[in-house]
Amino acid sequence: MRILLATDAWEPQVNGVVRTLTRVVEELRAMGHEVDVVSPEQFPTFPLPTYPEIKLAIGAYEPVQERFKSFEPEAIHIATEGPIGLAARRICLEWKLPFTTSYHTKFPEYVSARLPLPLAAGYTYMRWFHKPSGRLMVATPTMRDELAKHGFRNLSPWSRGVDTDIFKPRQPGDPDPFEGLARPIFLNVGRVAVEKNIEAFASLDLPGTKVVIGDGPQREELAEKYPEVKFLGAKFGDELARYFGGADVFCFPSLTDTFGLVILEAMAAGVPVAAFSAPGPVDIIPGSNAGVLAPGQTDGLKEACLACLDLDRVVVRKFAEKFSWRACAEEFFRNLQPYPEPEKTRFWRRLRRLARLRKKTAA
Repeated sequence: MRILLATDAWEPQVNGVVRTLTRVVEELRAMGHEVDVVSPEQFPTFPLPTYPEIKLAIGAYEPVQERFKSFEPEAIHIATEGPIGLAARRICLEWKLPFTTSYHTKFPEYVSARLPLPLAAGYTYMRWFHKPSGRLMVATPTMRDELAKHGFRNLSPWSRGVDTDIFKPRQPGDPDPFEGLARPIFLNVGRVAVEKNIEAFASLDLPGTKVVIGDGPQREELAEKYPEVKFLGAKFGDELARYFGGADVFCFPSLTDTFGLVILEAMAAGVPVAAFSAPGPVDIIPGSNAGVLAPGQTDGLKEACLACLDLDRVVVRKFAEKFSWRACAEEFFRNLQPYPEPEKTRFWRRLRRLARLRKKTAA
């Protein structure tokens, strides 16, 4: 099948959305599908205010329209709500093409944490964007229920995966990435920004050492405020995996993620996860014996971190092995809504005829 993916989140951005999309595209291609990715690096861009790593496309509508015509997709998925997503959405509505969307970020909460904008305004925009979608894919049952309460519809599950070959337990004799630091090591990995709630972790009174891996606008401020916390900056690939494997507990304080890929990455490394009772953690951790939830979203994180020290790392790893990127890609594919074959054929034939007429008129 020819699948067009329109996304404002793509490499070189480093986040869970990009990791999910790139891995799913890899798996879809390995399954024999043809995937065309429309992404920001193909356009002139400007940096997103307060998040300069994210580049937003300028003048996307006409180039995206040409991509639709040249690729003739059999299914269209719009992954994000930025300029590229808006352009693809507009084209689908103008040409009466079915499409699917996905909900990767709690955008209203993200904006409210940074700007004086009420949550209701963010949800109004998100409802408007996703309303025409044939299916809105969501990562967890909790996120599905939360969005349903806000008036979203056509919700379908789309879980996540983890690379258990890269993220794996530290073996005896492996170098200790935290050599010289007092144990136990409590680790957090992710963007150091207000919406990630990292201060809730940095402020905990825990034994051993608290370590934060990642970069972002809050790093300098938090490093100055919490000098006892080790802020090591961004790490990637095998080096990042070694840090995961060398930790004793992974702490995930975020309240705005829709899943939290780093949770699975920590578990794949055999590291138990402590988290608040928020979407993502509440769908992964209960009954897993791979982590501990704080009872709410403000207190109890310290106790959850300490309780994780008693969990069996072998059991933690076994739980993570249940998640694969192939299963994630297969679920994504099942959620796509391809055009009915006769209608699709007539539509693209009509487009080609119109293009030929335009060329003749221009000549």
